[in-house]
Amino acid sequence: MTELTLERLFASPSLAGAAPLGIKYAPDGRRVTFLKAKPEDQQRYDLWQFEVETGLPSLLVDSRLLEPNDIALSEEEKALRERKRTAGKTGILDYSWGTADTILVPLGGNLHLVILTEDGPQTRQLTDSDAFDYDARISPKGAYASFIRDGALWMIDLANGADKRLSPQADPANALSYGVAEFVAQEEMSRYTGYWWSPDDRYIAYTRVDESPVDVVPRFDISADDVTVIEQRYPRAGRPNAIIDLFVLEVETGIVSEIQWRRNDWGHATDQYLARVNWTEDSLFVQRVNRAQTQLEMVQFMVFNPSDKGLRLYEATVSKLDEQPHWINLSSDFESIGPLGVIVTEESKGYRQISRLPPSTSHPKPLIGGDWVVDAIQHVDADAPAILFTGFRDTPLERHLYRAQIASLTAPDDVRIDRITILGKTWSISMAPDGQSFVGTSSSPDQPPQTGLYSIDGNLIAWIEENALNEDHPYHPFLADHVTPDFGTLTADDGQALHYSLLKPPGFDPATRYPAIIEVYGGPHVQTVTNSWGSLSDQYLARQGYLVFRLDNRGTWNRGKQFEDVIHHRTGLHEVSDQMKGVDWLKAQSFVDAERIGIQGWSYGGYMTLMTLLQAPAGTFAAAVAGAAVADWSLYDTFYTERYMGTPQTNAGGYEASSVFPYLENLSVPLLLLHGMADDNVTFDNATQVMAKLQELGKPFDLMTYPGQRHGIRGEALQRHLMQTRMSFLNRILKRQTP
Repeated sequence: MTELTLERLFASPSLAGAAPLGIKYAPDGRRVTFLKAKPEDQQRYDLWQFEVETGLPSLLVDSRLLEPNDIALSEEEKALRERKRTAGKTGILDYSWGTADTILVPLGGNLHLVILTEDGPQTRQLTDSDAFDYDARISPKGAYASFIRDGALWMIDLANGADKRLSPQADPANALSYGVAEFVAQEEMSRYTGYWWSPDDRYIAYTRVDESPVDVVPRFDISADDVTVIEQRYPRAGRPNAIIDLFVLEVETGIVSEIQWRRNDWGHATDQYLARVNWTEDSLFVQRVNRAQTQLEMVQFMVFNPSDKGLRLYEATVSKLDEQPHWINLSSDFESIGPLGVIVTEESKGYRQISRLPPSTSHPKPLIGGDWVVDAIQHVDADAPAILFTGFRDTPLERHLYRAQIASLTAPDDVRIDRITILGKTWSISMAPDGQSFVGTSSSPDQPPQTGLYSIDGNLIAWIEENALNEDHPYHPFLADHVTPDFGTLTADDGQALHYSLLKPPGFDPATRYPAIIEVYGGPHVQTVTNSWGSLSDQYLARQGYLVFRLDNRGTWNRGKQFEDVIHHRTGLHEVSDQMKGVDWLKAQSFVDAERIGIQGWSYGGYMTLMTLLQAPAGTFAAAVAGAAVADWSLYDTFYTERYMGTPQTNAGGYEASSVFPYLENLSVPLLLLHGMADDNVTFDNATQVMAKLQELGKPFDLMTYPGQRHGIRGEALQRHLMQTRMSFLNRILKRQTP
């Protein structure tokens, strides 16, 4: 039996084995491409391909050949990677297909075109400038490559290599940029771009981002040997947002038309959000959200372009996609079905469902749904008609692929839903362009992620990455002590079911009383209790003799609006009540040492750690570790915070009660605070204000800060140090070990 050490836990190759990322089909469906980490460096990724006909994977582009040395990232790229949660990774992290034989790869601030030939892949460098080019893609018809350079939108004609700027130049002095996504769009809307091609390559829509109304929040970027003051435009709750304007450019003529997408009765431009932009063959669709985030509308702009008059767009219809008393959740689902309209998902019935938005109508018509959550639309066959989608129809703990056979898209009275993927696992899906096959990645508590090519009936065609736990697998030496969680449910105060998982130490003895660690997140849009491969840090904790408990309280994801909405205008109340249900259950188990229960979490989990610790009865917890914790919601950004809390001006009492500060005087057990000193999301002043208040109250606490690190602590060495710091603290308190 081999001991799982901290050194091995974070070293390369990853103990979870090879896990392809960024899986995409070629436009003709003959290849599947994906990103794969180097065995000797799990943070550096190369581009691989899997040929569907031969069933053979092969290395397509070695990132070291195009980027032999690590490069300095621009501030914009650092921020984008932080938003996409790819910070700390290197190599090829993004790419886009053009035609069936061209792939665009941005790497090292330059763009490279990969051309697939009979003699193998060939690469051609498209850009080589002092600027850092990013957010690059090939246009739908393959004629152009577009990208962002110095805050402006650029394009390269792939036929002759000529490049040109499409938008006006950025004006940093006046906080103007073009074709980019503003902070809250990236961080909170999952909108990472600010430009969109039409399907025929004729037009490109792009944003003008005016951040001049946004407060400048000086942020100290403290590294090991330097301190930089970043003048960050950060829209804190209740304060102005950026102004986002939208334009459409006709590529051939250069004619630009401004799109009047905002509603006059929704107030100032800083109080309206550009959420999504989609093209069909003849229209531009814009989704807009009001400041309170209770209304989501889709506006259709028809393209009118007579050859002698140039580009024109006019507003055709306005449709109310969703309206909620508390808040709406955004989705990226948008599938055009020609004259029948578009297929979207929305939550008007309380659970995300699939609906059709017919032409010239103001409300979507429900197609598929129930008292379970649709995850995402994967493919629409309007002729069959059939819709392939992922969702949680069988259990909230497993995402599956389903096929809905519909008698008619216009009168969906007869709908048959069949599950395609097998139970007992959680799945993520990449669908073939023709909808006849898919790449499925699945995992279970005793099997790390496996990626295979499947026929549309769910039969495995070939493994892309089997990741079998055989003797060659990096985790095999530690497999003997692998443990899987027990799952169960508890009941919230309003009668809703709360799912939990409990991981027990190897060789568990029910007659022994074990210390327990509650791993908490507890915030919106996250689910931690799933029937999938879990955190190997949990495995490490279990091998150290700890019980590891997780519970998804009300307010978390994939359970419907009623489950989420309890946190409206008051966070840290019902979530804490639910976590205390878990604590009470733990303490009632004969194998739990009720005097040795700890709690820890990061980000919203750090906030939940503090709020649960400080509101629980004295003696509930023995220790707590709060990482990158939000301390006061008035310090956090507009789109996220106001969705749940409203503004500080309209909900002052809710903000006060939802802050950690009224409860800090209750601290009576050891507390460890952790924070990155360059955090641009939960800014470092959240931590410093908590420190200052605790010092004022005379409350001792432990502290570990990470120079140069943002919201996540990146890199093998620092992740190991972070875990070592936690373990040293928890062992000292919960196991009464001396350092």
